[in-house]
Amino acid sequence: MVNPRSRSLLTSLALLTSLTARQPAHAVPGGCGSSVPYVAGQGGYAVYRIPAVVKSRQGTVLAFAEGRRGGAGDTGDIDVVLRRSTDGGCTWGRLTVVAAGQGHTRGNPAPVIDPRTGAVILVTCGNAGNVTEEQIMRGEVTAQRGRRVFVQRSWDDGRRFSAPRDITAEVTRPGWRWYATGPGHALALTRGPHAGRLLIPANHSAAPPAGSRDTGQEPRYYGGHAFFSDDSGHSWHLGFVDDGYDGVTNANETSAAQLPDGRVYFASRDQNGTAPGNRLDTYSGDGGRTLDRPFAVQPALNAVPVVQGSVLQPRFPGTPLLFSAPSVPTARRALALWTSADAGRTFTRALTLTDHRAAYSDLVQLAHDTVGVLYETGTKGPYESLEFRTVRLF
Repeated sequence: MVNPRSRSLLTSLALLTSLTARQPAHAVPGGCGSSVPYVAGQGGYAVYRIPAVVKSRQGTVLAFAEGRRGGAGDTGDIDVVLRRSTDGGCTWGRLTVVAAGQGHTRGNPAPVIDPRTGAVILVTCGNAGNVTEEQIMRGEVTAQRGRRVFVQRSWDDGRRFSAPRDITAEVTRPGWRWYATGPGHALALTRGPHAGRLLIPANHSAAPPAGSRDTGQEPRYYGGHAFFSDDSGHSWHLGFVDDGYDGVTNANETSAAQLPDGRVYFASRDQNGTAPGNRLDTYSGDGGRTLDRPFAVQPALNAVPVVQGSVLQPRFPGTPLLFSAPSVPTARRALALWTSADAGRTFTRALTLTDHRAAYSDLVQLAHDTVGVLYETGTKGPYESLEFRTVRLF
């Protein structure tokens, strides 16, 4: 049964849908409902992709992205960049480079605010700039030129970050090939026996079994996993590993949220599995160390295409779980917001943010009654800009 506060939220979001539909693209309702921190071709980069956003302890909105110098492709000279906003996402400071590719690929930002210290912890990954995901999945790349995982830290509200520290050996298994953190914000657990834990949802690919004719590039070798730190990001440990590799559900890019009962909800992209639908989910009752059940199809999100999505549980009593993603099954278009009043068992589409092309997104709580959405969008293609929108919950 939907509680009264959840029903009120659904009603208000439905009203916002009708109001938004009357406004032109990039309109700024109320003077500051929308802004565009990243525009393709500006700031020294051909394209900006892969949004990730958090709010610092000081209240600063930190919008991370990949700055891609050569175009929209996933390989090449790619930096992790950042813009800061001290007024809730209305205006943005200068662009800074947090992790420089220097000709190589650095990306998949997964930032999180450490609840113990207030530090901004950023996890990223990368590879040599002249190799592709397909080559890595086929095992044609050495470990040093393949996927590596890094952690950085900022003590000054995101103004400066430490140099990337390689933590690959702590968060991988032998035989893994591809590896991707997030993308999108990571999770700090705030309740239960693991309060304070930093939890990073991620995915990987595995090598085929001995004797197989597979190359490893087949989507069935994708799997989800998570890794965590219980000491503010100084040491890291593997949590659950989804290693069925059956081709039915191929967990890929993953987002996580801690539910009011303390469990962690994981929402994943299904990378061309044979099961119907493109979204998977599961739960963990022990802070991401193990899963309560394997990843399974979430049929309430069948309108979502094969794409990354973001999940957020606002920290206000009675507020539903939120999910953002495009809402056209066959295209990256019409970014929408869904709500779940039953901890992710079912979802209701509540608000369409844009009818334009759109792809990756990330959610952040700005105030008890307001969330922000940083998402890829454009009129001719989904990677023309990263837009930031605010949404009142009630």
